[in-house]
Amino acid sequence: MRRIVYVAAGTVLLSLVLSAVAGWMIAPGMLHPRRGATGSLRQVAGALEQIGAEIQQFDVRASDGILLRGWKVRPPSPGGDWVLLFHGVTDNRTGMLGQAKPLLRHGYGVLMMDSRAHRESGGNMATYGWKERDDTVAITNALYANEQVRHLYAVGVSMGAAIALQAAAVEPRVDAVVAEDPFANLREVSYDYSGLRMSPVLGKTLFRPASFFGMREIERKGGFNPDDVSPEKAVAIRPFAILLICGAYDRRIPCRHAERIYEAARGPKELWIVRARHAAAFGQEPREYEARVVDFFQKH
Repeated sequence: MRRIVYVAAGTVLLSLVLSAVAGWMIAPGMLHPRRGATGSLRQVAGALEQIGAEIQQFDVRASDGILLRGWKVRPPSPGGDWVLLFHGVTDNRTGMLGQAKPLLRHGYGVLMMDSRAHRESGGNMATYGWKERDDTVAITNALYANEQVRHLYAVGVSMGAAIALQAAAVEPRVDAVVAEDPFANLREVSYDYSGLRMSPVLGKTLFRPASFFGMREIERKGGFNPDDVSPEKAVAIRPFAILLICGAYDRRIPCRHAERIYEAARGPKELWIVRARHAAAFGQEPREYEARVVDFFQKH
């Protein structure tokens, strides 16, 4: 009996130590994600031109000096409304083609930018909204300097959804945000990842050291408090309209994150739960996605 207790205690201790080491090692990868080169810029540009869209290179200098690169895409029949598109981590502007095409067909201009530290944009550190919200202000300033903008909206997926929500809290020209599979806050989502996407309970108990040391390393190397990266807090700052989309089968960022954001939001809000996995709502329900997003923007 005593031996069993010793073995169990040793196993738990080893798990705690290994999870702490894992958190310490994973943090740099979060700050310095692989620059995804997926998606041919030429092919995506060709797909946009096939529907009559006009593509213009759009480069913006961020407040800290890095160059943000992307496209300003005008629709065949412009109505004066524009949409900022925010892609997920390790992805780039090409990953938002599915969302861009229906918006362009409905007369919305779109900005398809590579987030900092992704694809062609400068910077070597992703901060999941901490710096990217200020990047959005710079991008918006550049858009308004060259276009007559009637309304400005935002659509984001995963990391991009979290960035869009945090950006709208500090950029009052954004009228409404569509956010698919955003995390509630960086620490909360760390429990899902440290729990091996099986259960956040594991991340909050047995594997909690992975989250603790991971967040501590992000603060030390990133120079920002990860607890301040919080879409949940952002929607309580300014009452902008939000349409939250979450995948019922999403094990990466489960629906409880969107539900927490929904509860915290002060402005007009909608929640759509789709029978889909992570970042797959458009692929699963393209027609309903298009109808819901366009209707949401028209209402706000």
